[in-house]
Amino acid sequence: MSIRTTALAALLVALAARPGARQTQELPAGPMRFGAFTATFNANGTFALEGEGWPAFKGTWRRTEDAKTGRTIELVTPDAAGGCDKPATYRYTSDGVHVGFALVADDCEPRRMILDGSEWRPSGEPAKIVQRSIVRTRMERPQPLPAAAPATGSWPSFRGPQASGVADGQHLPERWSVASGENVLWRTPIPGLAHSSPIVWGDRLFVTSAVSTDPQASFKPGLYGDGDASSDRSRQKWTLFALDRRTGTILWQRVAFEGLPIDKRHMKSTYASATPATDGRIVVAWFGSQGLYAFDVDGTLRWKVDLGRMNMGAYDIPTFEWGPASSPIIWNGLVIVQVDTQADSFVLALNAETGETVWKTARAELPSWGTPTVAATAAGPRLVTNAANFIRGYDPRTGAEVWTLGGSSKITAPTPVFADGLFVIASGRAPERPIFVVRADARGDITPASGKTTSDGVVWSRTGRGPYMPTPLVYRGIVYVLANNGVFDAYDLASGDEIYRQRLARVGNGFSASPVAADGRIFLCNEDGDVLIVEAGRTFRQVAMNEMGELVMATPALSRGAIYVRTARSVVAIGDRRR
Repeated sequence: MSIRTTALAALLVALAARPGARQTQELPAGPMRFGAFTATFNANGTFALEGEGWPAFKGTWRRTEDAKTGRTIELVTPDAAGGCDKPATYRYTSDGVHVGFALVADDCEPRRMILDGSEWRPSGEPAKIVQRSIVRTRMERPQPLPAAAPATGSWPSFRGPQASGVADGQHLPERWSVASGENVLWRTPIPGLAHSSPIVWGDRLFVTSAVSTDPQASFKPGLYGDGDASSDRSRQKWTLFALDRRTGTILWQRVAFEGLPIDKRHMKSTYASATPATDGRIVVAWFGSQGLYAFDVDGTLRWKVDLGRMNMGAYDIPTFEWGPASSPIIWNGLVIVQVDTQADSFVLALNAETGETVWKTARAELPSWGTPTVAATAAGPRLVTNAANFIRGYDPRTGAEVWTLGGSSKITAPTPVFADGLFVIASGRAPERPIFVVRADARGDITPASGKTTSDGVVWSRTGRGPYMPTPLVYRGIVYVLANNGVFDAYDLASGDEIYRQRLARVGNGFSASPVAADGRIFLCNEDGDVLIVEAGRTFRQVAMNEMGELVMATPALSRGAIYVRTARSVVAIGDRRR
């Protein structure tokens, strides 16, 4: 029996045992709703279960009872395909209005994904949202913050300044060998599991990790459609590491939180998938439901904020928990986080020195995993967030919404990018898979009309070409889009014209890391640890391919003549040893 099934069964028993709870154990006659699904169990023994993008299940139901499994329901869908014509059995609990199901036996995977652990309510009843409590703890009598080292050459957050992924002037080698040490400046093992990227400020590099007490804790790489959670619920140490950028020596490490995970994580993710952020004085690490932590660059905890539970998972099946991945950013003394959950969603700005809330803007959103981006534009500073219902532009000084754009995917992970006065925002779940290029001065609802690809605020857009995980790269007037399956596209930023579409030579388990660029070269890391180097420009040409020897899920950082690659077990600094 899975952890999810056991926990739900206990919850349903507890609910049924509450004083005044109805013990009818009857299925409601009216339509019910769970996530994106509707179900109707008719008194004549027929039922229907439907959801957009999922196979419809229609058939018969009957109540059963067994000494071992208790009160159950048997479902038969004789016309279902893919082996789903076999009977299924679920335990159920009902108060006559609400129903919960827990798996007993079902060989039909999509039916099992929908029903196991599900809790149904009348279709007209709104979902209950628990009031969120945000609790700040500031260290008593904090010392003055250390002075920031010069920002030159820094890579302060996910994908560097404004999430551009670009840092020219690095003079990186095209060839290296981790095995022989050729052009490897240093390699430092980092314990635990993490997909977070390294960040750099001055001579310090920062990474996070979740160190499990289970030596078998792992994640599953690869191209597959299974969206279930990992079985890992072991005790963890959520840790921030500071390394010497020049030598790789660990200068300090701090455990932000130790305990059991509050949430599950996707089997491909980790409990430390959010990249930290720094302004040279503080380093902020966000560990989802375990909290947001701010240390100074010398390792002293300055403050922490408990944001409550971050229930982030499949938009259509709320019982699927995938965990967070959106990273914090720091802008003008504000720590900004994008919190899109199954219940309530919001963008939050905190005072970087104290952790106090400066503004909080509620938003009607589905769970999302992209990092917000703030850019300085001719129209003023803009904070842009990528999400399922709307891509939004805000004034980062106040949190006021400036523009909205519909037509995104139901699952969004890529981060917005700003270049040459334009925002590029994309997402890769079918059927939408859009790419949008938005003007910096956009205002109001800029969603293109039906059948159109432009609007007053949208310069151009495409559907069916957006990336699922990697963030697009805009470099020297070209938008590069990397799909998980290794299809690499190039578009003219100004016009949207396709320049080329190329299948990469080494795909392996696919691509999760986002591309980065320096000095006319684009670096593409696949999950197997192959780093492909492609020449930037209007003609595709692969320059080199180097093997890291370990899985790579994190996006590299570029700083002061080195590319820092976070592998599954290490951080590796690569640079030209002759320089």
